[in-house]
Amino acid sequence: MLGYPGVDSVNFVQEIECRHDKQPFLSWSARMWEVGDDGERGKPLATELGFWRPLPDNEVELLLAHPTGVVEMYVGTTEPAKAQLQTDAVVRSPQAEEYTAATRLYGYVHSNLMWAMDMAAKGQPLQTYASAELQRAQ
Repeated sequence: MLGYPGVDSVNFVQEIECRHDKQPFLSWSARMWEVGDDGERGKPLATELGFWRPLPDNEVELLLAHPTGVVEMYVGTTEPAKAQLQTDAVVRSPQAEEYTAATRLYGYVHSNLMWAMDMAAKGQPLQTYASAELQRAQ
């Protein structure tokens, strides 16, 4: 579910692709679409490309670029089956909507990827934006 002040709540479907090419990072691609009651994909909602960079002492960085003119750098910690992150920097183009901070929580629960995101944008304080339970594609 996705929803935020000034944004209608919608159900969505998401595809995430995570790749490892023997470098000390993971490539990340995520795309999200609105989904109707019939389960069919509707209009695109979001796209992000980036890299997960594991660091010593269970720390991690997540670097993301969005086609909406926003670049984010998250920092956080990992533990078995969990990553908790918050933005350390947000850079916006002059045409991008106001967006100042976010947190993300990822967890591996019952063989599925669960995630939740809070954000501060459009003059609003940090609050719930989206969450999902993703299943591995067959």
